[in-house]
Amino acid sequence: MQTPNSDFLLSNCLYFTASRFARQMEKLAEEAFSSMDISPSYAYLIITINDYPGISQKELCKKLTIAPSTSTRFIDKLVKNKFVERKPDGKHILIHLTKEGKSLCNEIYECLNNIYLRHLEILDENHSQQLIHLLHEASELIEKNNR
Repeated sequence: MQTPNSDFLLSNCLYFTASRFARQMEKLAEEAFSSMDISPSYAYLIITINDYPGISQKELCKKLTIAPSTSTRFIDKLVKNKFVERKPDGKHILIHLTKEGKSLCNEIYECLNNIYLRHLEILDENHSQQLIHLLHEASELIEKNNR
């Protein structure tokens, strides 16, 4: 059996290709968010909390597919920056945006739209929509299989 060369492996390996694509998308996102004092990762947390005021940390982790330790670190930083607050509700701690956090939402949506427009410019709308759909489906299948 002949061993495949690295060029073949690099262009036909889903793990490598997905990681490479993620790094390139991260660069586009960082460029789009360069005018803000928050990273794209924090922006998704903020808009999710905005859409679900009083969300629990557990539900936030589920929606964003992040580990509890990651969400704790993110929330702690957002609390420190006065964008988010934790409010006790019986046995639960619920997460809410502050007035400062809510004031970021329009700018965040503008940055997210800039990411979208930029990848449309590079990939074209049809290719971009197909890729989003396929990646979403694949992520759902892998997640379902790993439970």
